[in-house]
Amino acid sequence: MAAPEAKSSPDLAALEAGLDALDAPPPPRSTGGWRRFASTALPPLVALALIILVWQLFWASAIEPEYKLPSPLTVAGVLWERLLDGRAWETLWVSTHRAVLGFLAAVAIGTPLGLLVARIPLVRAAIGPLLSGLQSLPSVAWVPAALLWLGLNDSMIYAVVLLGAVPSIANGLVAGIDQVPPLLLRVGTVLGAGRLQSARHVLLPAALPGYLAGLKQGWAFSWRSLMAAEIIARSPDLGIGLGQMLEEGRQLTDMSLVIAAILLILAVGIGVELLFFRPLERAVLRARGLAAAV
Repeated sequence: MAAPEAKSSPDLAALEAGLDALDAPPPPRSTGGWRRFASTALPPLVALALIILVWQLFWASAIEPEYKLPSPLTVAGVLWERLLDGRAWETLWVSTHRAVLGFLAAVAIGTPLGLLVARIPLVRAAIGPLLSGLQSLPSVAWVPAALLWLGLNDSMIYAVVLLGAVPSIANGLVAGIDQVPPLLLRVGTVLGAGRLQSARHVLLPAALPGYLAGLKQGWAFSWRSLMAAEIIARSPDLGIGLGQMLEEGRQLTDMSLVIAAILLILAVGIGVELLFFRPLERAVLRARGLAAAV
């Protein structure tokens, strides 16, 4: 009887090794520089070139007058002039530092709020629907109220950003925690983890994909809220952000300036996605063996 057992032990070890290999995340594939460029950077560049080509064709066809649809070269000239004299860089700094500070404050508020809503049924029943309603409320609706409450200052702008971003971050964390298997929480309890330890070492890591989605949406809402506040609230004490630049173009009936401001707003959004959220999302997915192709 000992011989069959000895014979089957290598097969069992091979089976266990195969199961472990299935659970382990696959190693990243080594790709050449040109192949990496062709798969990541080339498609957006081609799409951008096509958009500019279509824009140029519409301008050349003279369907709309020049003051309504300027050429790409005219808009590029306006943008280049503002970049050279430093006005564009100053405008970008005013808006981006407000957005980053407001987003970080929203994360600090929305994360514990999401934990409370997800883990305490009474809190969820009380403010869960309110968070969902606030998330669907347009951010521009808060600007008049914030102006009356706080006045024309930076506090008003940050209040609008927080009211736009906090519900999205909290709801994203709630959705991620709701998808955590109850078995993980039981394992943490068996190992002696308290409420805070369970939240830190079990809930948040397990809910990380949903939480990350909430963070991305929270950034989008904070950026939109900031633009809405800057367009409406104008004062020399507030500086000139991208929203004020956009409103300046509207008041001057300068479509080139309006499109230049839109392009800068779009560039910030794309840059944050490519430089921060996408690498973070890839790291999270790779750690879970869910993104072998990225």
